[in-house]
Amino acid sequence: MEKKRHTIKNTIISTVCKWILFVGKTCSGRNHDYTMLKNEFSPEHQWFETINVVVDLGYQGIKTDYKGERIDIPHKKPRKSKNNPEPILTDEQKSDNHALSSVRILVENAISGIKRFNILVHAFRNHKDNMEDDSIVLAAGLWNFLLL
Repeated sequence: MEKKRHTIKNTIISTVCKWILFVGKTCSGRNHDYTMLKNEFSPEHQWFETINVVVDLGYQGIKTDYKGERIDIPHKKPRKSKNNPEPILTDEQKSDNHALSSVRILVENAISGIKRFNILVHAFRNHKDNMEDDSIVLAAGLWNFLLL
């Protein structure tokens, strides 16, 4: 029988050069990524108007909630239905998704660089207030220092 895990996660914003720019507040692992983003960056403000944003499919709806010309999200494969029994993406959509994934992989590499510091990977047994937040911010700072 598999043990249940009490996971935690953060919103992380990174550059293509793998620099960590923002580490959000630590939340329970059952929170949705897009909900965490909306709590950190309220849609009423123009946070992403002047920067290029590349997100994954977990952030469906970001283009309608946030203003910005350069918000890129991959194309989602259409659902199977009677009218469309074998849904596929067009070649242009596939190439767009491939281009976005080649940029997103650099952000994923930055996140995995933070996880090199094993305090974030193993079971966390410290119950001090804000210790999870302090640990991930410290690990992100060490990762940025390592990039120098």
